[in-house]
Amino acid sequence: MNILIMGAPGSGKGTFSNRLKDEIKLDHISTGDLFRENISNDTELGREAKSYMDAGHLVPDDLVNRMVLDYLKNKMDPEADGYLLDGYPRTLAQAEAFEEATKGTDLAVDHILYLDVPHEVLSKRILGRRSCPQCGEIYNIYFKAPATENVCDKCGHELTYRSDDNAESLKTRLEDYDRLTQPVIDFYNDRGLVASISADRDFEPIWADIVKELKK
Repeated sequence: MNILIMGAPGSGKGTFSNRLKDEIKLDHISTGDLFRENISNDTELGREAKSYMDAGHLVPDDLVNRMVLDYLKNKMDPEADGYLLDGYPRTLAQAEAFEEATKGTDLAVDHILYLDVPHEVLSKRILGRRSCPQCGEIYNIYFKAPATENVCDKCGHELTYRSDDNAESLKTRLEDYDRLTQPVIDFYNDRGLVASISADRDFEPIWADIVKELKK
């Protein structure tokens, strides 16, 4: 089973990817991890990607496509029952190239899970995130606040937040996501592959809907 999981920042892709890879034995592939792995291993693809990143440019679609396909064809876990791609394809050009490269093969996509969350909820999820640098516990000031403001319940350490978890950065990230990714959703919708999951709920009802969609 080959799955793409899509959704805006804060939609829960990481949370549900972890559950999926454990339940279905999928090889979970994050494009961010692929970049880091290729760069740290000083591969030809990694050196090429680093040259763009060091110059402050986005990595071109063609290079992203080659990196993903290189992993799927040469490095996938042989014991996995398929793949779970997280964070790819991000653009219509990537989606079209990926379909062309995998059409008629065992690497073709079977399902697209789209985690749909209203922007106002995403804002609270992201802007309210706090974490403990000592024990790793995660909080949210809107949904799961610590008993004492900005102090970890478990170890008493002061909580921190990511520097890019601010209103201005979030607005840009969501606008970029909508602009680039909606055409990808439309592309796969036309092929009848997209299952839109309302992800503005508790974990278990969302998970139940994901399981139901994958069983179809």
